[in-house]
Amino acid sequence: MRHVFSSHERRKSLAGSGLFAAAVIAAVSMVATSHADVITFGSGANAFNMEFVTIGKPGNTADTTGTPNPAGSVAYQYDIGKHEVSEDMIDKYNAAYGTSNSLVITKDTRGTNKPATSVSWNEAARFVNWLNTSTGGTAAYKFTTNGVNDNIALWDAILDPLDYDLSNPYRSKRTKYALPSFNEWYKAAYYDPNANGGAGGYWNYATGSDSIPVAVGSGTTSGTAIYNQPLVQGPADTTSAGGLSPYGVMGLDGNVYEWEESSHNKTNSSASLNRGIRGTYFSETFLNSASVRYQYAPTVNAAYDLGFRVTMLPPAPTPPAAVPEPTSMAIFGIGALGLAYRARRRNTA
Repeated sequence: MRHVFSSHERRKSLAGSGLFAAAVIAAVSMVATSHADVITFGSGANAFNMEFVTIGKPGNTADTTGTPNPAGSVAYQYDIGKHEVSEDMIDKYNAAYGTSNSLVITKDTRGTNKPATSVSWNEAARFVNWLNTSTGGTAAYKFTTNGVNDNIALWDAILDPLDYDLSNPYRSKRTKYALPSFNEWYKAAYYDPNANGGAGGYWNYATGSDSIPVAVGSGTTSGTAIYNQPLVQGPADTTSAGGLSPYGVMGLDGNVYEWEESSHNKTNSSASLNRGIRGTYFSETFLNSASVRYQYAPTVNAAYDLGFRVTMLPPAPTPPAAVPEPTSMAIFGIGALGLAYRARRRNTA
């Protein structure tokens, strides 16, 4: 276990003893307990469910021993897909658009519940945008052309004041669904909110352990991951992709690599920058732990071992209502009342 504490967490972990300490630990555990939301997208024959797991404990300390460094600190509570996006979900997205539409996503065809692979970053971003717009929300990413594998544009402070976020010009600040940032993905995989007596900490692997997970071809047994399998076997179903992370997310260690939203240099300052790729795939002979350098690729790249999952974000904070300035008539009225009051005082003196 790689212990990472903020000064506040360190003080809390040392505070008190006996019943008081037990109460603190119990309270932290209850706060950190994750829950799942199942969201339905599409309609009729093209409807599908996506299950999300809550990643709590906002404001956690970053990991400074892994790669990238630092990583994993997220200031807000968010949800992340428990499973990788499946082929069935892409098929139903395509059906919603119509097979002749320019926004149809191409992918591998191994089976409906297999992870959707050979999907580029740009295609994954198109899918995420549809999750938003088909449910009445705001697109996460700004596309100005109609090709499914065209690059995004950056949100602009002048042109897009409601969407622009200086810290992340890729993602609209009004959006609900997005690709995971490198911090969001890292925290969902390696952070354990209940470790170290509730102070939190990071593990080397996304199974809540510093020990290498057991390699399996399929299943949900704790401490396992899908890797070191014959290439012809392909990935496991998204719902049988190994043991869970401490928060309850599946398949982060293996099965297929996954796109991150973030550019490889973490600036998100150009639409053409390579994007981060995390995890390991089903035929790799080793696992990429938190301390192993992650990979990155151009946004147009698509590969048989590369998929993605979705993040669900909290609602954007509502700006405080502006206090209306007093009108000239109101000011005149207030002044008149003051004059009348002073005149009354003189008359009654």
